[in-house]
Amino acid sequence: MELWQEMLRESVDSGKDLVERFGFDKDLADRLNKLFHIRVNPYYLSLIRYPGDPIWLQCIPDEKELEEDDLPEDPLAEDAHSPVPSIVHRYPDRVLFLTTSQCSMYCRFCTRKRKVGDSTKINMKYIQGGIDYVAAHPEVRDVILSGGDPLTLTDFMLERIIAGLRAIPHVEIIRLGTKIPCVLPQRVTPKLTKMLKKYHPLYVNTHFNHPWECTPEAKRACEMLADAGIPVGNQAVLMKGVNDDPDVMLELVRKLLTMRVRPYYLYQADITKGANHFRTPVSVGLDIMDKLRGHTSGLAIPYFVIDAPGGGGKIPLLPQYVLGRNGNQIIMRNYKYDIFTYPDVEEEPKTPTPMVEKRFTRKKSRTKKAYEPDKMQV
Repeated sequence: MELWQEMLRESVDSGKDLVERFGFDKDLADRLNKLFHIRVNPYYLSLIRYPGDPIWLQCIPDEKELEEDDLPEDPLAEDAHSPVPSIVHRYPDRVLFLTTSQCSMYCRFCTRKRKVGDSTKINMKYIQGGIDYVAAHPEVRDVILSGGDPLTLTDFMLERIIAGLRAIPHVEIIRLGTKIPCVLPQRVTPKLTKMLKKYHPLYVNTHFNHPWECTPEAKRACEMLADAGIPVGNQAVLMKGVNDDPDVMLELVRKLLTMRVRPYYLYQADITKGANHFRTPVSVGLDIMDKLRGHTSGLAIPYFVIDAPGGGGKIPLLPQYVLGRNGNQIIMRNYKYDIFTYPDVEEEPKTPTPMVEKRFTRKKSRTKKAYEPDKMQV
């Protein structure tokens, strides 16, 4: 058994653990455990500095999860876009491939609580059906492996899936959506990266939400992936009490770049049942983006997006930089709120294409009929 597998076996993963380790009321602990699985491996547990800190909030259950909030269990309508059990097909040229129900740490804000941790809903028996679906749909050129977390699979099982997809001619890109580099970096091994290198082009999108997660172990895992030629991007979620502060987000994106991870998305938290206490006003995210632009490298600035409810896809949001216009002058401001004007180019009216009339005369031929243009009349 490898180290990362041993660490998973030692995870806090029951209501009993909540009572014994954190002093939870037994009834509350049991209710929380029935609502959504608990798992915090020893590595991620070690990052907690005090109860209620940004790490604690992401991994330790809270009674707020039990509040009746009337929010949907499936806010992105993934189930409605699931033609076979393992596939979510919301975009024209790419699909989400659910490979496992397991995670190395169950995030309390998870948007897929209805499935994650439940092996009856995401199961290995559906894998071949997913590969067959991709093979039968030539418009699919990009496949994102998710779950659960695909890196909780063994190297052998993960390679079977990736190899099956790579054998499909129209699959150009394979992506791994994984939180492992953040929550269990010991899983990223030389053996794993050696295997992944065989299936380029391969990309990894990982999930860091707070600077405290950017540890030496996490840095090593991300650098191993990058050294294997795998570009690594980060998808953070904006959450109250975790990272809803411009200075915290600035520190996070800067640290990610030093780890060779490109900030990719900052998500407005989904309207998920049992996770409403994490949501912030959209204005908070816009303010953070306003404070990032100009104060750090453009490489460090993610897209701030809302994944539209009902399966509408990701919609990017930007602070208001264009203030208006005066004639052909665009009025805009920069990150310091200095005002500038820019002379826009006025397009010349397009001249309609003239109608061309052709008159044809018959040319006599002994062998066949032929038609040649006589004179063009414009």
